[in-house]
Amino acid sequence: MESNPDVTPMDTDDNVGALPWKFSQCFGEKTVVEEMTEADVLSAVEFGPTGEYLATGDKGGRVVVFKQSARTKELAQAQGKVAYSFYTEFQSHEPEFDYLKSLEIEEKINCIRWCKNRGNGMFLLSTNDKTIKLWKIYEKNLVERNNFNLDEDMKKSGRNVVKELKVPKVSGRSKAVTAVPRRVFSNAHAYHINSVSVNSDGESYLSADDLRINMWNLEITDQSFNIVDIKPENMEELTEVITASCFHPTECNLFMYSSSRGCIKLGDMRQRALCDEHSKMFEVTEDTADRSFFSEIIASISDVKFAGENGRYIVSRDYLTLKIWDIHMESRPVKTIQIHEHLRSKLCDLYENDCIFDKFETSVSGDGKYFMTGSYNSAFHIYDSGGLSDTRIESSRAPPPMNQCMMGNVPEIDVNAVDFNKKTLHLSWHPKDNAVAIAGLNNLFIYSV
Repeated sequence: MESNPDVTPMDTDDNVGALPWKFSQCFGEKTVVEEMTEADVLSAVEFGPTGEYLATGDKGGRVVVFKQSARTKELAQAQGKVAYSFYTEFQSHEPEFDYLKSLEIEEKINCIRWCKNRGNGMFLLSTNDKTIKLWKIYEKNLVERNNFNLDEDMKKSGRNVVKELKVPKVSGRSKAVTAVPRRVFSNAHAYHINSVSVNSDGESYLSADDLRINMWNLEITDQSFNIVDIKPENMEELTEVITASCFHPTECNLFMYSSSRGCIKLGDMRQRALCDEHSKMFEVTEDTADRSFFSEIIASISDVKFAGENGRYIVSRDYLTLKIWDIHMESRPVKTIQIHEHLRSKLCDLYENDCIFDKFETSVSGDGKYFMTGSYNSAFHIYDSGGLSDTRIESSRAPPPMNQCMMGNVPEIDVNAVDFNKKTLHLSWHPKDNAVAIAGLNNLFIYSV
């Protein structure tokens, strides 16, 4: 990992370092890859605001929710683990067809974001390429009613005349989990939606595609406000596209978005309604001597997150590196963590098999002290904010020993042994505990400390 001189490092304490991670759970019926269909592959994973619930989305348009009940939580803590159980499943999106553009719209879930709980239910946003849906998930009481003195009761008793009136009774109480779409937000994006982020005010959210970012009110479906528009009048003049966006965790007027050019722009809605002119921009200036055909491709940022106390830092992921920025310093990142440097010699092959366009997500621990991102060979990395350790774990039903090492002593990886078909793209960190959820093809893995 490289660090910049004359730069104040992230605020850390003496307890930051490698954590003793261990395997907790795995969900997924099919263990043989050949039996897996494309629709079974997970495409989104997200913990709820409290960590009690965990949701996944797949390429078949399904959303599955897991719950950590009080009993399972107590048992798991006694064993030093985090345990979830199946809660509910529902079909969020169906395949559609855009007749104006003659394009098929896949049912694949691109993103899941939980909203603040309101009333007696939980709410989450799920989106495919074009349509965003707000789902309410709640427990519904089911009861059995009898003795209503109706024709059905007479037929059951074999009598034609009711000789005596019976008092109606209610019996057999049970509960069923129900998911209903409360809002459908559509027809606002001409390009594929790549990210959704809920505002800290709990009333609005933003959605981003390649060229525009829209802001929505959770109660209004037929109107959105365009806050960023980078579409040029002449599309031949297009130099970059939006790759990800995110609201600030505490300041409802601040948001950021990343681009395929490798820059991050911070927008402030207090300055102006249309935030085409950014407040701050974070970008690494590349040495012209190091430029190559692949420079622009590997510079593209696939995910950005706010981190640290009060969202002071920004974590960004491109194909080769993970960068940490101080929001008060635009000139250069505080830290640059090399993740795929060993693949630099293989960029030509990765371009031919399209792996160079893989979009790896990143996630930050609730206390902001750890960062996580994915890699190949079903592996993911966890780094501490002090830049002291790199924990590499390969997701598996029979987990192999994890590799924990100090930064600077990371063992070399045999490039020829890398399985590019097994990639960890989607992951999420528990908001309160040191527990992580990893999407590995059709399986969901949970690790905890």
